[in-house]
Amino acid sequence: MATATYTAPAISCHHCQHAIETALGALAGVEAVQVDITSKHVEVRYDPAQVDETKLVATLEEEGYPVAR
Repeated sequence: MATATYTAPAISCHHCQHAIETALGALAGVEAVQVDITSKHVEVRYDPAQVDETKLVATLEEEGYPVAR
């Protein structure tokens, strides 16, 4: 398993948290998603053999939470 942490400045509430956890959690290979509303961080534990960071970032962007670079 690998872990990636992203900062998504658009995170502002529990709805945001739920939307992100649902979208990323539905991806094959994603084991866990934790969203910290205060710090605007998204931590994802995933199997790199099944999903890569490009897909994780693209999913966040599709949901309206682009990653700060």
